[in-house]
Amino acid sequence: MEFQGITPFLMLMRKINVFWMTAFFPAFAVFLMWRLKFINNVMLRTQRERIAPYIITMIFYWWMWYLSRSFTDQPEVLRFFYFGIFLTTIIGLTANNFTKISMHAMGVAGAFMFVVLTCLYYQQFLGADLTAITLLAGIACTARLLLHEHSGGEITLGFITGALCQLVAYKLMM
Repeated sequence: MEFQGITPFLMLMRKINVFWMTAFFPAFAVFLMWRLKFINNVMLRTQRERIAPYIITMIFYWWMWYLSRSFTDQPEVLRFFYFGIFLTTIIGLTANNFTKISMHAMGVAGAFMFVVLTCLYYQQFLGADLTAITLLAGIACTARLLLHEHSGGEITLGFITGALCQLVAYKLMM
């Protein structure tokens, strides 16, 4: 695969960097917005509270995609993944004007589609990965329903958005 020859330490650093830019900083930005009283709580229960976090997250995802275009030591599939999550935030922000689209569903659907498209790109069956992400997607979407945070339509729209954005990014970038 494309990570052959990379040391375990460098692989760990790569994973930390991806986590840092795509999860930690956006979550920390939401935490700061809450502490500075720009939003009522970190749960982002209203469409209005979601606007600034979407924009902040979009900037981080755009930055990862922008940087990945010149990386020569990373797998090709990460380029379409970064572009896909950037597209997802754009669609999510736009849809947020009309409905409370499920961010969780968009995220797990994007991850699910990324694994599927990675299998296709490398022509390898990653059964354990596919099983794990399918279970995680089901658990996340079911939890949103059980907690009454979203309607079935909002979760379905989020799932379709996340999956389609990864598919579009794959078609455009690969």
